[in-house]
Amino acid sequence: MTADRPGAAPSTVFREQSAQEWTESVPLAHVSVELGHLYMEDFAAGPDRLRAHFAAVAPWAETARAVAAPRGKRARVSTCFLVDDYFTRLASPAEVIPELIAAAAESGLRIDYLGRESGCARAGDTSPASLLAARLVPSPPAGGNGARPATEVTGWMCNGTRSPALVGTEAMAPRPDWQAPREFGARRHSVFLDVELWNGDGDHRTWSCPFLASVWQLLRLGLLRDRGAAVATPVPWPSPEFPDDWDDLPAVIRLVPDAAPFTAYRTFSVLGSRFLPIEHAVRMVLGHTAIDAQVRERIAERAAAEGVPLPADLPGRVDYALVADHGGGL
Repeated sequence: MTADRPGAAPSTVFREQSAQEWTESVPLAHVSVELGHLYMEDFAAGPDRLRAHFAAVAPWAETARAVAAPRGKRARVSTCFLVDDYFTRLASPAEVIPELIAAAAESGLRIDYLGRESGCARAGDTSPASLLAARLVPSPPAGGNGARPATEVTGWMCNGTRSPALVGTEAMAPRPDWQAPREFGARRHSVFLDVELWNGDGDHRTWSCPFLASVWQLLRLGLLRDRGAAVATPVPWPSPEFPDDWDDLPAVIRLVPDAAPFTAYRTFSVLGSRFLPIEHAVRMVLGHTAIDAQVRERIAERAAAEGVPLPADLPGRVDYALVADHGGGL
């Protein structure tokens, strides 16, 4: 309630609560280190496979920690691990998680947070994958005529201009010249990539592995919001006991009470070389993702206040160590 001028009757201004701008902030570590992303068949291979995995990961995790902090400051580093419970479920959390924690500890590693790949598709009443799909901004191809349906219809997105389809020509007409696909911003030669993000539709939509991996990166960077609220925030799990069904776990659980924040300015993932094509696709998706302006600006301001270099482009905030697969162990 405000007075327009001295002696005037006070006037009241009403605003709908939904019209107020509100964006939840999240705590930020300097870097989130992913200690691996394994499929159920990797766990089925037994404890020796897990031990080999963490033995190969340990030196890279230590390097990430050493270079994480701004000069003269102590690094805030958290670790995480992603389990694929979306495409296959060969074992229960009660079996998998204790083995995972024990194998990591043998190499001097601690898993602070555990994420479920299915949690990237659905986290409680929210679908992080749908939130990302709504924020995709595909680049329009030069000379496009709209004949090809949009990404939101096909579930496919590329990093350039596709070869034209040689259809619809008249009988006996000369065959049109073939045209190569072309990467946007290519340097001399193209590395053209066309990625299936999902198939099906509505409740029957199945998200692809590269798309869920893109969601995972955005969750770790603290950049996804649902009507201003943070998405898939970690839930403390103080008990050494775990359920028999993956659906009984939250999307992300915090295993270590005093862990640095799950979300971070930057991410670093130690993955086997078999993940190279997937992460190529992830970087393309991130490069075509529009982040809420308020979220982007707040994180940039916090990084500047801490003296943390923060690339404006999302792929620039994501780093990897891609190592040789040893018997599938990475």
